[in-house]
Amino acid sequence: RQLAVATGSRLVFLAGQVARDADGNPVGAGDLAAQVEQAFLNAGTALAAAGGSFDDVAKMTIYVVDWTPDKFPLFGAGVQRAAAKLGADLTKPVTLISVAGLGEPDLLVEVDVTAVLD
Repeated sequence: RQLAVATGSRLVFLAGQVARDADGNPVGAGDLAAQVEQAFLNAGTALAAAGGSFDDVAKMTIYVVDWTPDKFPLFGAGVQRAAAKLGADLTKPVTLISVAGLGEPDLLVEVDVTAVLD
């Protein structure tokens, strides 16, 4: 998808969702699919804490270290696993950006979300 029309009165800006568990421990060292899954699960947890869900997401920006098209199957696998666990449709307008690195050297992906809540 490339377009979303959002209605509501509260904007939620969620940045920096990465592959860390609830205690801040790394998840999926060197495993793009596992890191994508955890980043989306963390985004779901944060959205729930704000009173929302992925149904409220208007746009996502995803940063992937050294992205190449051959990584798409791993990326897709992580998204599918997260969607199944969340019971959510994660098909939203998204911009995927290849980056040289993220804030910590073990991170392969970071998810930012903009949501609109009623």
